[in-house]
Amino acid sequence: MGVLEEKWAGWGSVMASLMFLWAVVSQYFSHWLGDYLSPCASKLLSFVYPYIEITFFEFAGERLKRSNAYAAVESYLVASCSATARRLKADDGRDGAGIVLSMNEYEEVTDEFAGAKVWWSSQKLSPKTPSFSLYPAPPERSFYRLTFHRRHRNLVTKSYVRHVLEQGKAIGLRNRQRKLYTNSSQYDEDWRKKSWSHVPFEHPATFDTIAIDPAKKREIVEDLLAFSRGKEFYAHVGKPWKRGYLLHGPPGTGKSTMISAMANLLDYDVYDLELTAVKNNSELRKLLLEITSKAIIVIEDIDCSLDLSGKRKKGTAAEAEKSKEEKKMMGREDNPDSKVTLSGLLNFIDGLWSACGGEKLIVFTTNHVKKLDPALIRRGRMDMHIELSYCDFESFKVLAKNYLGIEGGHPLFDEIRRLMEERNITPADVAEALMPKTMTEVSRSVEVCLHSLIEALRESKLKSEKEAGEEEVAEEEKSSCTKETKEADNHTASKAETQKEDAALDSSS
Repeated sequence: MGVLEEKWAGWGSVMASLMFLWAVVSQYFSHWLGDYLSPCASKLLSFVYPYIEITFFEFAGERLKRSNAYAAVESYLVASCSATARRLKADDGRDGAGIVLSMNEYEEVTDEFAGAKVWWSSQKLSPKTPSFSLYPAPPERSFYRLTFHRRHRNLVTKSYVRHVLEQGKAIGLRNRQRKLYTNSSQYDEDWRKKSWSHVPFEHPATFDTIAIDPAKKREIVEDLLAFSRGKEFYAHVGKPWKRGYLLHGPPGTGKSTMISAMANLLDYDVYDLELTAVKNNSELRKLLLEITSKAIIVIEDIDCSLDLSGKRKKGTAAEAEKSKEEKKMMGREDNPDSKVTLSGLLNFIDGLWSACGGEKLIVFTTNHVKKLDPALIRRGRMDMHIELSYCDFESFKVLAKNYLGIEGGHPLFDEIRRLMEERNITPADVAEALMPKTMTEVSRSVEVCLHSLIEALRESKLKSEKEAGEEEVAEEEKSSCTKETKEADNHTASKAETQKEDAALDSSS
């Protein structure tokens, strides 16, 4: 018994010595061991494990943009392999029709191609972090892993992967649901975390329903379609595949509706960029990189978003205060934390980084085009300037068709034409006049609707005449006051001169 105890004690001492030696070697020679042992372990493993793995990371290395290959694999697996998965996650289908099922995280599915069997798995890689750190933990890295037997290496790497990427891209385009994005104002240290949030884009406006001049409408539609088909042309002339549109005009003339019609015509997503929520030029660049192709980037009321004029413009304090009040009324007060500059915005529009992605429209809207810096809206940045003005008779006929179903003419049209020539009215005001006020008026007659519009035009005309008269009276009163003030000043000056002469005579005598 004593001999056995001595042997166990000896083995314990040996094990303790080995553990101590391993701890020392691991601490001081860990890199050398890793470099030396890893290849040996891989060679040894290849004899007993004849499978090869390919990994598709969502964000590879230091890339700022989501991997297109990862997105294609994701779409392919949704369509081809999710039927065999046991754990699924559900999402809304296109246009809210049903749901789309896809494989959940840490799930594995199989696929076959030309007699070869492969395995796909969805994984996440959690970075190693110290137990205590002043810095935020790095994000988990999502990836898909493709596993196959080494005898199918050429088939998988040369044919199957290309098949997956091509099919995945086509499936993604076919099932893509258009979205309306907005940027978040919350600052995040994690640059891989998306800065855009979205909802389904459901605006019903089309170019058939917007009320603008038919010739101008046709010109805009032809320009948009030419852009969407111009990938090879833009590459041939050496320009990034993007185009800028400046929509300007009074409030209520349909600028936002025009953007929705553009999106519906081209089947593009809409990115509504709120400049006041962007902290600096670097964050603006990051937002640009996260925008996918087939997108419309919108900055509405850009003249009220931020002070982007820098030192180019000099105005009075009254003008600055007036501009500040306008921004406050529109809910677009300057953000003191935002350091976006005119230079940063110009680089966003047509700098080196603007070429990332391709097939993008950049749309600015403004009510006061003269307030914008000329460098911001010159040709090459805002390629097409579209003025959306007051409703003319041709635009009215479009609204009459939309709201009342009038295809041809009507006896009241002549009166409406005459009143429209005398008074400016926006398409929004015309639509409001034709809109039923209650559900009981939905079936009201065409004549009632047209008479409502005529009454609105007459009231608008009377109001304009009254305002013009009041302005004329105010101008006359101002002129009269100015004249009286001038006469009083002249009288005072004359009196002072007389007193001065009298004083001079008294002193001489």
